[in-house]
Formats: sequence, C-alpha cells, structure tokens
Amino acid sequence: MANTAMLQATVRQDSGKGVARTLRREGKVPAVIYGRGRDSEALVIDAAVLTKLVSHITSSTPVEVTVADREPVQALVREVQRNPIRPEDILHVDLYEIHAGETIQLSVPLHLEGIPEGVRNFGGVLDQAMRELEIKVLPRHIPERIDVDVSALEIGQAIYVKDLDVPDAEILAEPSVAVCSVIAPRAEEEEAPAETLEDEAAEPEVIGKAKEEGEGDDDTDTDTDASS
Repeated sequence: MANTAMLQATVRQDSGKGVARTLRREGKVPAVIYGRGRDSEALVIDAAVLTKLVSHITSSTPVEVTVADREPVQALVREVQRNPIRPEDILHVDLYEIHAGETIQLSVPLHLEGIPEGVRNFGGVLDQAMRELEIKVLPRHIPERIDVDVSALEIGQAIYVKDLDVPDAEILAEPSVAVCSVIAPRAEEEEAPAETLEDEAAEPEVIGKAKEEGEGDDDTDTDTDASS
C-alpha cells in the first residue's frame, strides 16, 4: 500500500484572480477539495509545505488533509497547476477526497526492474511504452507503484498489460497494450560514397540566412496566472 502524506489547510473565503495573486505573494497556494458526497470547498495551503509534499509523492499517494480543526480526511492530489515560466511555483492544486469503503479509479506509476537479456547480451534497446497503469481499487490497497520485472526479455519480446498482476485491484487498461519491449539496435549508417562527400564539402556554409517576411517575429505574451 502507498504511504500516507500529511497536509494542513485552511478555508478560503474569497475567490478570483486578484485574491489568488495576493495569496501567492504571501507564500500561499489556493486549492480546492472535492469528492463524492461532498460539496467542493476552497482552501489555502502554505506554498513551501505543498512544494515539498508534491516533490516526493505520486498521483496514487493518499494525503491526509486537515482543514482547520476538523477531523482529517484522505485525499489524492488530482491536479497541480504550475507557473509555465517558473515550474517550481505552484499556482493551484486540486484534491479529491476518498473514502475507505469506496473503490476509486486512478493511475499508478509503472517501474521497470532489471536489465533485459536482449539489452545485456545483444545490444538491444528497452522501450517503455506505458508509464502509468489505470486501476480501480479500495484506498487501503492503493500501491505506491507497480514493479515490472523485465530481466528475461529478449530482442523482439514484450510485456503486455495482460501479463501484469496488481493484488486487490481491477486493471482497467486494455490487456493487449504493450507496457514495454526490447527492440533491435539500430544498424550503423553506411559510409557515404566519396563523390557525395566531395559534393557536400563544396557546398558553401550559410552563416546568416535572411529571414523570410514574418519569420521569427512572433512575440507571444505568456499569461502566468491560473484561475483559482
């Protein structure tokens, strides 16, 4: 089961872009918590605490959220909005409350373990096509990650969703989808004929090509605010 993280929050009375900007200047992050059987509620979370939290959890890590003096509730971090210019700055976070007796649908990270035979002995390349697996599970059985042993894979072989085993969970992805495979190494490029190399050498290098009309003149202004 995934480890549980802890988070303290306070109720946010006002909303809007102006309020959100003021909160961020004060080192706080606007947030919202919602879920089945409850109304959505606007919250405020300390920015430093939230940044540290999201740096070491995944989308499948339950978070124990305490709002004011109420009893803690468990939630998942559903969405983290970041500043597009400074990604380390969190603009807004969505929390989804979960309940012990209700199954939830979520994506869990896939972690490949081992070095495939086809890579170790024949120079193949391990290609990971799927990085998360969607499952339905009770909160107490949420795995931190799903480990996939790839050590036996030869060149041309693959592991599919149907080969995975997630205890106490229902896998929702298509069974025939490949999780990873070992592909053959790329053949070395053939040496170019001598006359081709001579032709290329004779072509003068262009240091400063004039721009065509309108080329490179786009000056897009990025809006760094997010709705709260």
